Formats: sequence, C-alpha cells, structure tokens
Amino acid sequence: MFDVIIRNGTVVDGTGAQPFVADIALQDGRIAEIATRIVAEATEVIDATGLIVTPGFVDIHTHFDGQVTWDDLLEPTSGHGVTTIVMGNCGVGFAPVRPGSEEWLVQLMEGVEDIPGTALHEGITWGWETFPEYLDVIEKRNYAIDISAYVPHASVRAYVMGERGAKNEAATAQDIAQMAQIVREAREAGAVGFSTSRTLNHKARDGEPVPGTFAALDELNGIADGLVAAGGGLFEVAPQGLEFDRPVFLSEVEWMASLAERTGLPVSFAMLQNELNADSWREALEVVDRVNGQGGRMHPQIAARPFGMMIGWDGYHFFQKRPTFIALSEKLSSEELRRELAKPEVKAQILAEADTDPDPSKQFDSIGAFLLSMLDKMYSMGDTPDYEPGPQQLVANMAEAAGVDPVSFAYDLLNKDEGRSFLMLPFFNYVGGTQDAIYEMLKHPATVSGLSDGGAHVRMICDASIPTYVLSHWARDRHRGPKLTIEEAVKVQTLDTAKVMGFDDRGQLTVGKKADINVIDMEHLALGFPHAEDDLPAGGRRLLQTATGYVATIVSGVVTRRHGVDTGARPGRLVRSR
Repeated sequence: MFDVIIRNGTVVDGTGAQPFVADIALQDGRIAEIATRIVAEATEVIDATGLIVTPGFVDIHTHFDGQVTWDDLLEPTSGHGVTTIVMGNCGVGFAPVRPGSEEWLVQLMEGVEDIPGTALHEGITWGWETFPEYLDVIEKRNYAIDISAYVPHASVRAYVMGERGAKNEAATAQDIAQMAQIVREAREAGAVGFSTSRTLNHKARDGEPVPGTFAALDELNGIADGLVAAGGGLFEVAPQGLEFDRPVFLSEVEWMASLAERTGLPVSFAMLQNELNADSWREALEVVDRVNGQGGRMHPQIAARPFGMMIGWDGYHFFQKRPTFIALSEKLSSEELRRELAKPEVKAQILAEADTDPDPSKQFDSIGAFLLSMLDKMYSMGDTPDYEPGPQQLVANMAEAAGVDPVSFAYDLLNKDEGRSFLMLPFFNYVGGTQDAIYEMLKHPATVSGLSDGGAHVRMICDASIPTYVLSHWARDRHRGPKLTIEEAVKVQTLDTAKVMGFDDRGQLTVGKKADINVIDMEHLALGFPHAEDDLPAGGRRLLQTATGYVATIVSGVVTRRHGVDTGARPGRLVRSR
C-alpha cells in the first residue's frame, strides 16, 4: 500500500529527457516507484491521464525572510507549482541582528525590496540574534513549501561594524575576519550560501546604499573564504552596473570570475538585458563560458519575462500625487475609489491638476511624473496578461491611433475592467519589444531561471508567477519567436535550479528523490491578471496573481494544493545545507 499513486501521467522528469507515460508511486515522502503500470493500491490515487507530471519547482530568488515568521502558506509563490524557495537574496535579511537594531533592518528591507514597513513591524515575530538562531526559529514552524536561506551581507556587516558598516565605511582586517567567521557559522548551521548587493538601485528607506555595496575585494574574498572553510555554498551577487553601465558590469563579472576560479565556489549573479547596452549580457556569458570551461561554476540568474513594473490604480500610477486622487483615496474604499475615478468629471479634475510635493519618507511617492514620461515604452496587457506585446499595444501608439491625448488615454486604460486593469512598463529584457534575448539566455547551459522576487516589491510586480509563465508562454503560447520544449521549460526551474543550490535530493522525478511533484493540465494552464489584496499585516497591500491548471501540487508526498486551492497541509520544512 503506497501513500499516493499518480496514474497514467505524461512524466516530464526534470532532466531534459523526452516525456513518457508512466505511473509514479510515493511512500514516506519519497518517490518509491516509476513504471508503465504499478500494480498496487494507495491511500490516494491521482488520475493524471492527459496531464503532465513534473518535479516541484525550485525558486532560488525570493524575499520571504520576514514573512516566514507569520505566514505558513507563502503565497503568491506557493500557488505556482513552487515547492522549494531560497530567501535572503540581494544581501538583505533579518539575521544576524543586534538587540535594538531590528528597526534598522526593517527600514533596510522596506527600502530595498519595497515591502511595507508597517507589515514587517506588525508581522515579524523576533526571537533570535545570530543566524543559526534565526534558522532554529524558522525550523519550529511548518509551511506549505520548503524554505532555505542565504546569510545576507548587509546584516552581517552591520552586526560586526555597527554604524560604520551601515554607512558603507571600509572594513578593517579584523572586521573581515569576524564577518568570515559569522558566515562560516551560518553555513555550518544550514545557510545555503552568502548573498550581497552592489547595485546602486538598492537603498534603504533612509537613502543609504545597502551595506556592502562598495565592499572592497579583500572583504568579498575574506567572506568567500569563510564559506569555503564551512564546506562551500553559493555566492550570490546583485552586481553594480547591471542596469546601464556596461564597463562597470563587466568589471563586476571579472572579479566574480576570479573569485569562482580561486575558491571553487559556485557564483550566481543577476543578469538582465538593458536598452543602453543591449548586448552586455552576451559579453558576460563569454566570461562565464571561459571560467566554466576551465572547471569553474558561474551561473547567471535570469528573468524569464520582461523585468519592470505594473501600473494600476491599486499600485503605483501616474496620478497618485494629484490632490483629487489623494483626497478620494483617503476616504473611500478601493471599490468606491475605482467607481469614482471612472466618472468623467473626476477624470477632468485630476488631469487638470499638478502633483503635490512628494513625501520623502514614502518610497516611490514621486514616481507618477516619471511614469508619464514613459508612455512610449509602456504597454497595455490586453484582455489576458500578455507579457510579449507588440508595438500596437504601446500606450503612446494606441493613443496616436485613437487620435487622443496620451495622458488622457492612459487614464482610461487604468479604468478598464472596472478599474482593475494594469499596464506593463518593462525596464529590462525587452529591448526592441521582443523576448528573443530571454530565449537565448534560457537556452544557455550555465544560466538559471530566477529573479522572481517572491514576497518583495509587493505593489509593483507579481513575478512570483514566473514558474507558471515559463510553461504557459515558453513551452506553449509564444508566437513571436521560438519556444522551448516542454522538457526544457521544466528542467530550467527544477533540476537546474536545484543543482545550483546543491539540493541533490529534489528537482527530478527519480526513485529515491523527494516527492515534490506537480500534476498540471497544460491545456488549461493560465495566469490571471494581477490583483490587489490588503492582506499583509497592518492591512498592507500587495499584488497577487493566481493560476489555473495545477491539478495537484505535492510536497514531501503530501498534496498541498488541489486545483489551485490550498488543502491546509503543511509538510514544508526548513532545508539546511549539507
């Protein structure tokens, strides 16, 4: 008697091999048998006829570091076939923490990852100082999915150096030795690696760049040696120059290459296509190929769809500092506000107004004017979410074709679907209005799919849905260029992501591996439109995006979602490094 048998599914096993039809039996949280026909009974039988069966997805770039202390479901990520997450990316997190400096870490996370500070203050249940203690606290909780964590540079630096570290002063040899020791202890306690941010776009709410942004090579190498002393682990970087500065970005890739060659550590770094230097990512891959060809392990982390932001009434938008909008939003519910904004006289009044002065304490408070300057790069997403729209869907082009003022036209677009519509502004990965560069990145053997930012930028994006998008768009729906095979689309977010993290017990459907599995109806797999919910602690707002087509998601042999609905089962646990 098995716990679960999945019968007659088309198995896409995560290795890149051709799909095949088989039964899969699960017992005690593991895959017990895979055969054309399993003659046995089970407590639960899932009929997968006409469905695909895949490993659970491994999302290696999330920011649930605070949310894991109050939320065991971890949506939106858990609703997109993800069964394991890695948090603590970009050098920010909540451990280690000196008693009394919790507020500082909250404002750092709020600034860098756009998570409401009120939600973090209300939701986080503290109870640790060191990183090993943080893992111990998390381990006491059960989740819908498995979780793991990097030890973050900013927290370590501030813990060791105090104000000097927070203000990005140079580290002394003694500082570096202490940081290396903390990282070593964190790794030995179960951290999957170390993360750091060097991009100038990552700033705390007080405007200070993330601690570690300007860290010298002796500091980075010293910390890497701490990882090596503990047996290894991934070294994750958000590099400088990533956005627009080609020479700086390529110099970052070179020092990461040197670190990978010297230490033998796997190194993963964010890599995006930008408009000013549209081919710098290809130059970075040349360095990666050189290093990996000599036995190194460099793994650029890429986004499988355009990387930018959503614009809508329930998030950030053009008119958020107009006096009429502010007055209405302060006294009306979301539903009432959307109805009011649809009135012609309200529209006329808002369009005639100038922005009020921004509140410097509120992140992105002044973004409206910037967004209005980007109407020639902003897209309508249509009636279903279209992340590869053509030029006819550019807001400026649509307004010109309609013979109306583009600002007025943009206002009307926000009012579609009873005011729940969103526009898409791709900052990266969409040069020339095509995803062809993403296709090349996905096909490269060294890259890994990531950058979902699950749990972060909660009013700006909902890229936690990328795992679903990889299947629905890249393996089925794309019509403006080449697609991936279904086995490629599964492999890039299962075996590939598991291997780069050192998770050798998951990511493929093989006897003996962990029973983390998705049963998916590819014909009906689809993304819903992003929508807002005020469900964070203290009523904080976030964007969520649902999916249909997940018949079952299984974690450690236990069904956690049926037809997209949470079953209430919580088999997810902390994953400590080995």
